Amino acid sequence: MKRRILLVLGLVSMVMLLAGCTEVNQPITEESQGFWNQYIVYPLSWLIIYFAELTGENYGISIVIVTLIIRFAILPLMIKQIKNSKAMQELQPEMQKLREKYSSKDQKTQQKLQQETMALFQKNKVNPLAGCFPLLVQMPILIGFYHAIMRTEAIADHNFLWFDLGARDPLFLLPVIAGITTFIQQKLTMAGTASQNPQMAMLLYIMPIMIVIFAVSFPAALSLYWVVGNLFMIVQTMIIYGPDIKKNALLKSGGKKK
Repeated sequence: MKRRILLVLGLVSMVMLLAGCTEVNQPITEESQGFWNQYIVYPLSWLIIYFAELTGENYGISIVIVTLIIRFAILPLMIKQIKNSKAMQELQPEMQKLREKYSSKDQKTQQKLQQETMALFQKNKVNPLAGCFPLLVQMPILIGFYHAIMRTEAIADHNFLWFDLGARDPLFLLPVIAGITTFIQQKLTMAGTASQNPQMAMLLYIMPIMIVIFAVSFPAALSLYWVVGNLFMIVQTMIIYGPDIKKNALLKSGGKKK
């Protein structure tokens, strides 16, 4: 629990650090100096402009394309996260037995519970914190994309669907959709473990709320990135979990017939 709280706090601190680590109001160009500008922000800005020029100055479509490129780039890591979540779900019955066996709240018993639980994880090669690692990878990219959007001057002059890319969504639809898709994506990834783990359940609701808060203040282009990325991950998770979902549906159907 303490590790997860520290990890969440670390993520928030990193977001605040990266959000202020460079001059947001200064345009990003090839001459921009610094590691953050040269290797994170400018390449993302260049990609946005490049694909916009290929699609007839459609910066909305360009952002969708760049988002998909980013998601495919981190796909192996995300697949590993999902497989780890599935492994955690399969271990839930054994973890429940351990909790029942060491139900006493005294310190010695709780230490024994932690030791047995960690031994169970090691035996099955499961990392309980692996689900948070992709967030550590995504956050710098997300903030870098935020800077690229804010500092690529051409984006502010274009719109997409009902919103201006460089301004907040006037209808606040994108922030709400971003929050909902974040919740759905996390719910699928956790695959039932949240109901048996209060700490995971806490993260399940905290992250969508954080995304909505950020999306309300950020340019709509960033919310567009988040929504497209979440939809990509939802489809990805459904493909990986597809056999399990069908199996559970058949079991429930058979149980009802009986």
